[in-house]
Amino acid sequence: MTPVSRTSRLNTFLDSYTKDLTAEDLQRLFTRDTRDAYKFFTRGLDADALARLPWHRRLVAEARMLFMAFSMKLSPARRVVFGGALLLAVVGLVNLFRGFGIIEVGRLPFLSIGVPGDIQEAMLPSGVYSASGVETVGISRPANTVGGDFYDILPLHDGRLVVAVGDVAGKGSPAALLMALLLAMMRTLVDEQLEPADLVARLNVQVCRHAPRSRFITLFYGVYEAASGALTYVSAGHMPPLLLRADGSCERLTDGGIALGMFERSTYTTGRAMLQNGDLVAVYSDGITEAENPGGRPFDEVGLEAALRLHAYDALTAIGAGVVAAVERHTDEKRFADDLTVLLLRRTTPAAAGV
Repeated sequence: MTPVSRTSRLNTFLDSYTKDLTAEDLQRLFTRDTRDAYKFFTRGLDADALARLPWHRRLVAEARMLFMAFSMKLSPARRVVFGGALLLAVVGLVNLFRGFGIIEVGRLPFLSIGVPGDIQEAMLPSGVYSASGVETVGISRPANTVGGDFYDILPLHDGRLVVAVGDVAGKGSPAALLMALLLAMMRTLVDEQLEPADLVARLNVQVCRHAPRSRFITLFYGVYEAASGALTYVSAGHMPPLLLRADGSCERLTDGGIALGMFERSTYTTGRAMLQNGDLVAVYSDGITEAENPGGRPFDEVGLEAALRLHAYDALTAIGAGVVAAVERHTDEKRFADDLTVLLLRRTTPAAAGV
């Protein structure tokens, strides 16, 4: 069907639907008919008692009495259906507006209704993933109901493990929508068994073509081979992950390239690290290191490294919780200005896997 024919059919429908409607009908609906309906449904109410109440209590009382007067004039069955419909409408509105924002497509602003937080959480892995020689876990806390940070843990059929952490510029619903888009594209490309640098380059092209030009995405993408302890990775503009060695030394994983969505022809370099038993990799978003205390001092990599060392021999979930708690103590806040995400990967011996 062509646009012209669709417009013609819509105009025909509207003309038929409103053929008997006049301006006088609309005026009467919102003036005389409304007053008459109000008087009918509020017969028997004590108007003098209402007039003596403060204005805010009078509004509540009038709304309550009008609701009861209308409801009680319905049959019992219709009353139940009416009450259920109102309840569902309230629940629907709450879920609809749990997050919303303005997202730009080209140069035009559009209102975007947010993805509820429980849907976003369902898109991310939950719990500790463990297998022979490796255990990993991710923790993410959005600054708003939804956020632009994400992480992923994807076991491959050949025994390797994909780990990723990303950060979409901005917060709230627009960032969450781009996060969902990137996750879907990345998981599709993973099935093609590309090398990390090639996969990230392909992903960058798609982001450049489909994401708003005003936004970019930082990404750490790594593939871990549990049998050898080899980690191949690309850090596309992301905060450099910390590799905390079992001997106490600390390294930063910096190889990669520029953030996704900035230049379509960007190229990326694959980095490599060998993990020994007990080595811990912490991939994190800038919401952790840039969190500031009341004096304006950021948590920084020094604070993150200290938190990791303090809990280095704990379970992975305890390490992640310890990092978040350290940021809370530093900022003296439970609610953060930016999304917080940390993904932890530790090499274990086969006997220790799953602990």
